[in-house]
Amino acid sequence: MELRSPVKREDLEKLSVGDVVYVSGYVITARDSAHRRMLEYLKEGKDLPFEIKNAVIYHCGPLVERRNGEWVVISAGPTTSARLNEPTEELLNYVDAVAIIGKGGMEIDFKGKAVYLSYTGGCGALASKSIKKVKEVHWLDLGMPEAVWVLEVERLPCIVAIDLRGNNVYEEVRRRVEENYKRLVEKV
Repeated sequence: MELRSPVKREDLEKLSVGDVVYVSGYVITARDSAHRRMLEYLKEGKDLPFEIKNAVIYHCGPLVERRNGEWVVISAGPTTSARLNEPTEELLNYVDAVAIIGKGGMEIDFKGKAVYLSYTGGCGALASKSIKKVKEVHWLDLGMPEAVWVLEVERLPCIVAIDLRGNNVYEEVRRRVEENYKRLVEKV
């Protein structure tokens, strides 16, 4: 399925855990410092210099360089999302619907507002092939990986790991591992 940003709630509702999704449109990269700054702005009632409502937020610190006066993404692999549990949960108070891309899953209540899309770690160079251009960059004072990069993407492949209904592939795998472990221990 193609998921185009800005995302629509009805499109997110169609997604189920395990679906392969190709993200097109724009994505916003955001790591720890960017999340903190976004929340500061929002709590103070200040407008963000980019739109997060109905956005695709990519937990990513891209490697970017200047070529002929333009920014070019060399690598854009996901960062571990779990460390962003707290600020992401808070950020959801300011949006109606978003898609989040990262790796490793998250342990928060998405409040029926977000889906979590998994992108394979270690494939940052491959991800950069889906990035057509850097549209904007904000907060470079945070450093290249922590700045917010607004990227135009075409068919970035992801897997739905947490859907809008709260189904969570990571919890399912954890449950199965625990069940198998108990069976193994009983046999020993």
